[in-house]
Amino acid sequence: MARSAKASKAKGRRLQNYVRDMLRDVYSQLHPDDIKSQTMGMTGEDIVRSPAAKEVCAFSFECKNVERLQIWRAIDQCEGNKCDYSAPAVVFKKNGKEPYVAIPFTVFCDMLQHENERRVSEQTIQKKPAPKSISPGIRPERVRNGQ
Repeated sequence: MARSAKASKAKGRRLQNYVRDMLRDVYSQLHPDDIKSQTMGMTGEDIVRSPAAKEVCAFSFECKNVERLQIWRAIDQCEGNKCDYSAPAVVFKKNGKEPYVAIPFTVFCDMLQHENERRVSEQTIQKKPAPKSISPGIRPERVRNGQ
């Protein structure tokens, strides 16, 4: 059954608002007006970010809430809409499924590398050096316990 244009726009708006709200939750340090949903039918990015939001969120978003996604067309649209050095991110969804995001693989690998470096750094901080011996054959825990 064919959807009316009005129903299709409402479906798209629901995804845009969902993405906007999720980004506002992630970047709670920003003012709500720093991340807005674009008015349906307007050209440009679907999620409008203020300069402050662009500093912390490096993605330009295109939202597609459709049953049959033409991914390359959506990627081309997203790349054409971005007006800065943001990476393109196509958020897509269909009925009964959770939203997914398509980003360039190199950006995904950069995110993995950043996460790995963070974990390695945390592990290094959490590791404490082994206690040094006071004299040969005597361990510090034995001295504290009176042995």
